[in-house]
Amino acid sequence: TGIKALAIGAALAASTALAAPAGPPFVKAASIAGPDGGWDFASWDSAHHLLLIAHGKDVLVIDPAHPESVRSVGALQGAHGVVAIPDTTNLLVTSGKDNTVRVIDTISGKEIASIPVAGDPDAVILSASGNRAYVMAAKGGAISIVDLTKNTEVGRIALKPALEVPVLVTPGLLAVNNEDANEIEFANLLTMKAAGAIKLTGCEGPTGLAYDPATGLALSSCANGNAALTDLRARKPVALLPIGEGPDTAIWDAGHKRFLVPCGKSGTLSVIRMVGRKPVVEPAATTEASARTAAFDPATGKVYLPAARFGPPAPGARRGAMEAGSFHVVVMARRG
Repeated sequence: TGIKALAIGAALAASTALAAPAGPPFVKAASIAGPDGGWDFASWDSAHHLLLIAHGKDVLVIDPAHPESVRSVGALQGAHGVVAIPDTTNLLVTSGKDNTVRVIDTISGKEIASIPVAGDPDAVILSASGNRAYVMAAKGGAISIVDLTKNTEVGRIALKPALEVPVLVTPGLLAVNNEDANEIEFANLLTMKAAGAIKLTGCEGPTGLAYDPATGLALSSCANGNAALTDLRARKPVALLPIGEGPDTAIWDAGHKRFLVPCGKSGTLSVIRMVGRKPVVEPAATTEASARTAAFDPATGKVYLPAARFGPPAPGARRGAMEAGSFHVVVMARRG
């Protein structure tokens, strides 16, 4: 009986161990030093294995295989969104203070084009073909459509001000977070008109947006410690989930069926794994304070988060001054 009880106890212990949540799925793997300066969005150039960071007055171009050679390209006025242009060595970056987007060669650093767009250009996404860019004018409340074969704006779609991160639901339908209205707005890219909205109840200040095209589910990262899971095809809310504080983007990791949300105020990477259409909140990984945006390399599973250290804020200020020499990129790798 004693042996049987021990066997049952061992089996229960093993079962409990299997059912118990493991540690965070990501761990810190490295840090890449870079020049000081403010930053906004980051993106990954899969074709050339480069990390691109919108870095205030320029764009940082980083090859993680050679982290000692960080290059700065461009002369910008408030860089925000940056993406690699397919089948070229060029990038596209928004310059918010002069209402332009710039095409820059990542190798030579030469500016190929400066294209006027709607006011306060922020996030940007490319069409499925890569020959058009959809630029979110945050304060302007419009989407500028840029023909990258001619490097010119060819149209605008009027939405509401406070546009944040967009995703493509289909080649002809774009969805974008509205930070002030707490909703996802839709734009019909064929008729060039607004196409309705979904209210994000329980989500305040949505910024980041990531989309799983296989299920039609999207995750909005919110400023009040929540993330809103929404079915963009059915245009219905699905779930409200806890995340860290201070997010500014969201990532879909298709290989592991999970959403990743970097949270700069809490210094964490929130992970929401999808089991079919059911979300499972995993243990958050520790990153660093200020790491609110990120780029994801699907080939290696690494997450690259720009960060820096800041002194104490003055009364009434949101944050203090950046400590000299503190800008760097936190590299997170999959555990195990």
